[in-house]
Amino acid sequence: VQLQASGGGLVQPGGSLRLSCAASGSIFSFNEMGWYRQAPGKQRELVAEQTSGGTTNYAESVKGRFTVSRDKGKNTVYLQMNSLKPEDTAVYYCHLFDYGMDYWGKGTQVTVSS
Repeated sequence: VQLQASGGGLVQPGGSLRLSCAASGSIFSFNEMGWYRQAPGKQRELVAEQTSGGTTNYAESVKGRFTVSRDKGKNTVYLQMNSLKPEDTAVYYCHLFDYGMDYWGKGTQVTVSS
């Protein structure tokens, strides 16, 4: 299984970005897919995930600003990030939990700065 993420970059505070991640390989039908992030000097933390059944889970710090969604037919997960803040600056990692296994993408940098 491989995860290919895209969409990171530099944005001003208050701006928006959309991350995408496509999974390829042997993937089972029931799984969780979403995003984690890691800021310098901090541990990796959950941002948002969605199960294949549609249940979502968000970090408190992003609720109301970020939206996770999936295109199950394409094994793709998206993260729409609005009202970005400097504290959202981090490397964002795509994550798939499938049939008891964790898979990670390489990470994409998101920088929020004026």
